Amino acid sequence: MDNLLGLLRIKIKRGVNLAVRDVRSSDPYVVVKMGKQKLKTRVVKKDVNPEWNEDLTLSVSDANLPVKLTVYDHDTFSMDDKMGDAEFDIKPFLDALKMNLDGLPCGTVISRTTPCRSNCLSEESKVVWQGNKVVQDMCLRLRNVECGEVELQLQWIEIPGSKRL
Repeated sequence: MDNLLGLLRIKIKRGVNLAVRDVRSSDPYVVVKMGKQKLKTRVVKKDVNPEWNEDLTLSVSDANLPVKLTVYDHDTFSMDDKMGDAEFDIKPFLDALKMNLDGLPCGTVISRTTPCRSNCLSEESKVVWQGNKVVQDMCLRLRNVECGEVELQLQWIEIPGSKRL
């Protein structure tokens, strides 16, 4: 806990056009990993466009660790099926947190990340100053699967006494 930088709140908003892994649909849930931490959302039954709107919070002690996200189809009598994965770098988000943003108008775009071969973005992701907070919305294209995207939002929670970014 000595080298804790703060907490990363990841709001898993929804899945879009996820792969069908059961007869006509899937029962998806998301697993988020960072280092040794592992969190997961609830299962949404029979929906390839699930709305989770769930907050998962990770402790961040190494800004260089990527966040890995995997979508699974929940099965009752067999192993859960993998429905794709993605990963993202939190460095651009953390870099924006280091800036002095007080006094900026709400909605100011601090930085942008465009989709490329080295990231899983399906569209441009913006880090924005919103309501005295830095937030980043992302739409991630799932890899190792025929289709599917996951929409999420990053927020930072400062911990009193934690190491400065």
